[in-house]
Formats: sequence, structure tokens, C-alpha cells
Amino acid sequence: MKTNFKNITFRQLKVFSAVASHLSYTRAAQALHLTQPAVSMQVRQLEDSIGLPLFEQLGRKVFLTESGKELYRYSRQIELIFNEMDSVFSALHGLESGILTVSVATTASYFATRLLAEFARSHAKVQITLDVTNRENLLGQLEDNSCDLVIMGRPPEEMELESVPFMENPLVIIAPAGHPWVGRERIALDEMAEQAFVVREQGSGTRGAIERFFVNHDLRFKTAMELGSNDAIKQAVIAGLGLGIVSLHTLELEMETGRLALLNVENFPIIRHWFVVHRRGKRLSPIAEAFKGFIFAEAKRFEPLALVF
Repeated sequence: MKTNFKNITFRQLKVFSAVASHLSYTRAAQALHLTQPAVSMQVRQLEDSIGLPLFEQLGRKVFLTESGKELYRYSRQIELIFNEMDSVFSALHGLESGILTVSVATTASYFATRLLAEFARSHAKVQITLDVTNRENLLGQLEDNSCDLVIMGRPPEEMELESVPFMENPLVIIAPAGHPWVGRERIALDEMAEQAFVVREQGSGTRGAIERFFVNHDLRFKTAMELGSNDAIKQAVIAGLGLGIVSLHTLELEMETGRLALLNVENFPIIRHWFVVHRRGKRLSPIAEAFKGFIFAEAKRFEPLALVF
């Protein structure tokens, strides 16, 4: 059967993309404020035009077929182009409006949300979409070119990206407030090799930086527990399940309340940097350019508390 792309409408692609994103006709209908039969009809018409099934249902679960995965990739690109066009022509009309899509590393969310809120106050007509996710998903979004800007740790050099550092990201060792090492001066690094650490999962930027640090110092790294969020790590350290290594950006509340303490360990903190990243050659919308400039101009105001041992 021949594919008839001339009959495909943007509305059909938008409905399909919602179903593909949620993997649920019901949730897609709710998100689009449509009835479920209307969503199903749009998908069927799209399948008729393409001549291939886009979804398969096994039990109560919906899955994308191979053709569905391919179309989802194209539909996201088409939606991005329309969003970019909307921003560009809004700017040409003299309106400071449009859509800004930003994705940030989980750890960066502690300051990125405040940075975006400050930007939004002076750009009230801008529709902002924020995705807080892990490093693997951020790299996938950069590969797909599915967002305007990404805030993350150093991206891989092999990807075709433009990345500029804008703020330091110190990694520090934390302990519960009553730990016997709190207040000690310059704890030897080799003592850390005997301690058990509560750490982020494999694949996170923080975990990779910690492992490289210990390898570079010819020390082993003992893992007591892997957890999927910084908040979970902090709670585990407070409970006495091990020491932790986290970004200083994540500790403001716990330091203010005295529930956690920083350990004064030689060669710490590990100084990393936050980068603003997008695909090389990407044409940023006026709003994305404005936010990128805002990051470089204002990020220093959102730096974490000073190191206090």
C-alpha cells in the first residue's frame, strides 16, 4: 500500500504525538481536551494515510510499533519547527512572546527553577516548558533536538553540540550532623576509601565525576547504596546509612537546619561546571537567545552557599 503523506494533517500528528508520549489514548485525550473516540479516529486516519500500524495493544498496555517510533521522531521535529516559527514571527510582530523549552539535569533543578522564575517575571507572555531529568535523557533530547536549551554537566565531546560553562558546581562530602568527623581539619583522602557511600545511580553525571576522581587518585570507592535522587541520598545520609557526595547546590535547606554537615577532606570539593547546551548549528528562537543571555548575566546570583566546615 502506498503512503499518502499529502493527506496527513498537523492536527493528526499532534494527536498521534500525545498518544505516543503518554502511551495511552485516555491520557492523551485528557491532555488535548478531546474525547477518547476523537483521539482514536485521528490516529486511525493517520494510519490509513501511512498504510502502516502505529500502535499495538498488548493487554491493557499500548506500545509504539517500529513505524510509530519513526513517525514520533519526525512529529516531534515538526512540532519544534512550528514552535520556532511561532516565536520568530511573534518577535517580528514586536511581541515578547513565544515558547521556551528547557531541560535541566536533576541536580541543576535546585537553581534552574529559580533562574527560570526570575526570567519569567520579566517575560510574562512567554510559555515555558521545563523538564527535569537525568543525564541519559538529556543526551537523548539533544540528539533528537527536542528542546531549546539544556542545562547540564559537561556534555560528551563526540556529540555535535555547542556548550558554554556558566557556573561552578562543587561536589562535597556530607555526613550526618553528629558524625565524629564533623569539625576535623583536612581529613586524609585515603581514609575515605574505607567509608561506605550513598550515591546516585550509574549513568548520572555526579556518579561519573566521583568515580573518575577516585580512579585518578588510585583509590577504591565503596558503595553502600545507589539512589535515584539527591533528596533520597540526603535522607539516607541523615539516617546514618553512609556518607554522601553531592552538589553543594542541593544542600541549602539541610545546612540551614543543621541536619547535615560538610566534611573537610583533602582535594575536595571536586569542582565541576554547569553548561548551557544546544545542538551545533541550531537556530535559537529570540526567546531562547534571550534566556541564554540571561543565564550568563544572572546565574552568579544563584550560586550555592559558601563552603563552611
